[in-house]
Amino acid sequence: MSDVLDLACDLIRRRSVTPDDAGCQAAIAARLAAAGFRIEHMRHGEVGNLWAVHGESGPTLAFLGHTDVVPSGPEAAWHSPPFEPTVIDGRLYGRGAADMKGGVAAMVVALERFVAEHPGHAGRVALLLTSDEEGPTNLDGVRRVAEQFRLAGERVDWCVVGEPSAKERLGDLIRVGRRGSLSGTLVVRGVQGHVAYPEKALNPIHAFAPALAELAAERWDEGNADFPPTSFQVSNLNAGTGASNVIPGELTALINFRYCTASRAEDLRARAEAILQRHGLDFTLDWNLSGEPFLTPPGGRLRETVAAVCRELCGIEPEQSTGGGTSDGRFIAPLGAEVVELGVVNATIHKVDECVAVADLERLPALYEAVCRRLFL
Repeated sequence: MSDVLDLACDLIRRRSVTPDDAGCQAAIAARLAAAGFRIEHMRHGEVGNLWAVHGESGPTLAFLGHTDVVPSGPEAAWHSPPFEPTVIDGRLYGRGAADMKGGVAAMVVALERFVAEHPGHAGRVALLLTSDEEGPTNLDGVRRVAEQFRLAGERVDWCVVGEPSAKERLGDLIRVGRRGSLSGTLVVRGVQGHVAYPEKALNPIHAFAPALAELAAERWDEGNADFPPTSFQVSNLNAGTGASNVIPGELTALINFRYCTASRAEDLRARAEAILQRHGLDFTLDWNLSGEPFLTPPGGRLRETVAAVCRELCGIEPEQSTGGGTSDGRFIAPLGAEVVELGVVNATIHKVDECVAVADLERLPALYEAVCRRLFL
């Protein structure tokens, strides 16, 4: 097997369901330490974070990834065991093959090759890994590390995130920004009662319905040249006791804004609450801002470098997108870094029989190494 395939298989065998790292970072740290990297482990609670750096001074290029994976789901539904890497018809199967142990393996191999060939390179190259990317809060992963970096004055100029970005073939899409994510837990209070006596109760479902219609119809912004318009969604809506003859006394809704740089989180909060107040609801709304939107603008050195690498090594003009969900790049961008995401095809991520094309996996280190060379040589 190739170096990258061998490492990817080793990582997949480790059952690192978030936030458990299952020894992935220790194995990677040992390899990079042998290659001359300075290693720092930053553990917070159950979450492991690894920072590995090569070079002494100058601008810093950091590769960013995660070693945790989502649960496999019913293992019997998989054609091969999810934590036993299996190659079938040129594809590597296993949980994390695409998201993103394959990408992590490619970054490690690329960094090993680069420093072996150019031990006295300018600047610094680095790898940042966490075991808290797939979790629900992301409190102790890259978010916490970025806070430490800010306090310590740790510099990151360019950040390549190894998330699976491609649509159909390696290099066909890179992400140059992401929308922000603002979530809320809304509780609307009514008065519980018997369905036969509605005059003695207040149904929070009925009370909330007109407000929900207005929230869903609201045009929050028009988007801009880099982002689509901000969207509002309700992801969960719960009320009732389970009995068919009881008017519920309370409704809970989980809401989310995926918002662009045309809006600010504080304005979205204020406008949403104003709509709820206008409908006379008795409510509480707890907000959670999981990340601000960010954009690496056209002409940025990293963005232009990654696009050129895709053109030259993959023979394709990459789409430069800000779509999709969020990534840990949202925590590094506020440090002043240019952030671009480049990885394998994302068609099977989080699915049963997650897989990656072995050919793509074996080509990916060359892309990452080319980015290093173009920025530092």
